[in-house]
Parts: sequence; structure tokens; C-alpha cells
Amino acid sequence: MAKIKVTKVKSAINRPQRQKRTLEALGLKKIGQVKEHEATPNILGMVAKVSHLVSVEETK
Repeated sequence: MAKIKVTKVKSAINRPQRQKRTLEALGLKKIGQVKEHEATPNILGMVAKVSHLVSVEETK
């Protein structure tokens, strides 16, 4: 299965609690932090909900 790199690029300050928890579930705490995940429907859905706070790259 494909992998994606998710990078946090914006702060979660003044964001709804649900978005903060989604970032934590993705393993992102600090700006600039990068995590690699499998591109499953669950992960892609979480990334879509916080797409304004993260950047995504596909990897092999």
C-alpha cells in the first residue's frame, strides 16, 4: 500500500478541539514535525479534516 508523509505546517491554537485531537491522532505535535503513514481510508479522512494545517506528500 502507498505511504504518505504528513507535515504539520500551521498551529492548532484557536482551532476546534476535534481538529486538535485529529492532529494528535496523526502523531503531530510541533510545527515542522513529519510522520509517515499508510494511505488507508482512515488516515486520508483525518488528513482531509485538517488539510488546512498540514501538507501531504506521497512516498513509495
